[in-house]
Amino acid sequence: MTGTLAFGTADTVLGRLLVGETETGIVSLHFRDTPAARERVARAAGLPVVDAPDRLAPALSALSDYFAGDLKSFDLPIDWRLTSDVQRQVLTTLYETVPYGRTLTYGELGDRSGTGVHAQVIGQVMGSNPIPLVVPCHRVVAATGIGGYSGGSGVEVKRWLLTLEGSLPATLDWDITRAP
Repeated sequence: MTGTLAFGTADTVLGRLLVGETETGIVSLHFRDTPAARERVARAAGLPVVDAPDRLAPALSALSDYFAGDLKSFDLPIDWRLTSDVQRQVLTTLYETVPYGRTLTYGELGDRSGTGVHAQVIGQVMGSNPIPLVVPCHRVVAATGIGGYSGGSGVEVKRWLLTLEGSLPATLDWDITRAP
């Protein structure tokens, strides 16, 4: 593969997010900026790391706008190289068809994606999503409740994101201005 990988960070209410981007588009997003996370992405992408702040500016600005409540749709190029064919099909379907403020179940996403995989496998695809938030796996819920979430500190982050987007009502003991 040719190309390069650049990293940038966005300070948010959920902490410092690490974004990886190639010339093609965003390839990764981690809820914590650590040397180990950077190393894993660089190794998986198989690309040399460069300093390219201009490349990352649109993605970092979009994340800032999202957390401020000013962005309802990420219109950013995606580099799917860290996904398998089935993951790509499911995640592309999610990215292109589930807008801000909407949710669907794992089973519904399996049906919509045309992959024919069961809800449990869709859950595994969501858990391995290399680009959470931008590819909104938090919008996929269980048929019987909110379901799990492997991003950040877990299901409380999912609940916070869904409340931010208006998919879940704020509860009396939940303050949307306070991150988990």
